[in-house]
Amino acid sequence: MREPLNYYHISRKEWQSFYRNGVPLLTDDELQEIKSVNDQISLQDVQDIYIPLTHLIHLYRKEYESLYLTQGLFMQRFVQPAPFIIGIAGSVAVGKSTTARLLQMMLSRTLKRHHVQMITTDGFLYPTAELEKRGILNRKGFPESYDMERLIDFLNAVKNGEDNLKIPKYSHEIYDIIPGEYESIEQPDILIVEGINVLQSPQNQQIYISDFFDFSIFVDADPKQIEKWYLERFTALLDLAKDDKTNYYYNYANGPRDDAIHFARNIWQTINQKNLEDYILPTRSRADVIMHKKENHVIDEIYLRKF
Repeated sequence: MREPLNYYHISRKEWQSFYRNGVPLLTDDELQEIKSVNDQISLQDVQDIYIPLTHLIHLYRKEYESLYLTQGLFMQRFVQPAPFIIGIAGSVAVGKSTTARLLQMMLSRTLKRHHVQMITTDGFLYPTAELEKRGILNRKGFPESYDMERLIDFLNAVKNGEDNLKIPKYSHEIYDIIPGEYESIEQPDILIVEGINVLQSPQNQQIYISDFFDFSIFVDADPKQIEKWYLERFTALLDLAKDDKTNYYYNYANGPRDDAIHFARNIWQTINQKNLEDYILPTRSRADVIMHKKENHVIDEIYLRKF
């Protein structure tokens, strides 16, 4: 990875030395339960990487609350802090979802009085029928395949303290929005937003999604390594779909395996890799923390934004 500008480059060994007072707040069984298909993570990773990261988020959040106190003193009135929003970005198959679910669990257990919720931006993808209507089904995952205006409106509503918000529910089994099903977001103190597009700028708008974030993370790895993880995950999903006729992967799972792998490699090269290079990687420098992975999903380097 090319050394990013405006970041402290921190090795895993140095990072783990920054905060040694914490202990993992979950069991290995719980950790394996929340990890994504084909992802790899251990309690040692929690100890070395995620406990210091959680502590850093606590420090950022204290400064965030202090700013609201300062604004209140200036305006001579009480100003209620808005929900603290954390964005987690990165490529398909890099392990964003595991990071998001793990942070949600750790923050919930270290901040027992705080309501911590998590969403993915998959719920803001246009339904398959709409993508077909627009002629961009082969661009699924690219910026134009998301209802970015709806996502911006949602984040704005969260920041303004609106309650009982609902977002469409996305299913990876059917590879589409589930008609009529929604996830509810109810007055979170902390909201984690995970997705490949969370640091991008909506087209034709003068605002970035990241403008709503108070802390952001980019999960990074060499594109060749991510392609390997993507193909391994695709194979694992085929095995899971073999007996489920409702699953998007069912036909691929029950056809020639070589044909299925060829299909997945083509999807990576023509869609996911292009999306990564053109739209996702250029947003990496907007993150507060970049976590770089090497083989076996091992986090070996962390980059912390200087200013």
